[in-house]
Amino acid sequence: MRLLLVEDSARLRSLVSELVKAAGWRIDTVGGIGSAETAIASISYDLILLDLSLPDGDGVSFIRSMRTARNATPIIVLSARNAIDDRIGALDAGADDYLTKPFNSRELLARARAMMRRAPLSAQPVIEAGALRFDPADALVTCANERLALTPRERAALEILMRSVGHVVVTQRLETALSQFAEEMSRNAIELVVSRLRRKLAPFPTGVAIETIRSVGYLLRETT
Repeated sequence: MRLLLVEDSARLRSLVSELVKAAGWRIDTVGGIGSAETAIASISYDLILLDLSLPDGDGVSFIRSMRTARNATPIIVLSARNAIDDRIGALDAGADDYLTKPFNSRELLARARAMMRRAPLSAQPVIEAGALRFDPADALVTCANERLALTPRERAALEILMRSVGHVVVTQRLETALSQFAEEMSRNAIELVVSRLRRKLAPFPTGVAIETIRSVGYLLRETT
């Protein structure tokens, strides 16, 4: 799952990023509406966490413009505004949930999980390749019923390879998918992620192998 946090407080961006990454999800962070519009134009997000008081505009207007453009990405508002009119205004504009600051970190994660459960099950099928199983709903990778301890970027890379099993995944696709917004991954960094992923898969009877296609990308091949 990939989230976008729109928040002008650098401290809160850092805290929420650490929380989300620890939960096994990817997150991009921006400080204003302009940057948020740029992000959603190029990346498909599973959930948006949105502050209402932003330096370049109002969050409610941003929500309304997204819904007018038929962008149905779930939105959880994170705001210090706690008046009932503020809550009603955001929800009526198209927000899916509203959490007032300061909020409990466990509650934020619980609300995010609940939001994702509302998505149709068919939109998040379990992916299989060889003996590997990846469940996007809870970011869980298993082999022979044993959970693999992967970092968020390793898990993201494996998900992409599993979705394209038997086909070459170009390096640029991995660079885009594994990058944080405004923090691009280099080709060397991608090679390092794939190398660590190979080492972590090696002890398991996965029935797959990750091949490097020189100057092009990577291929997940079933070996059994």
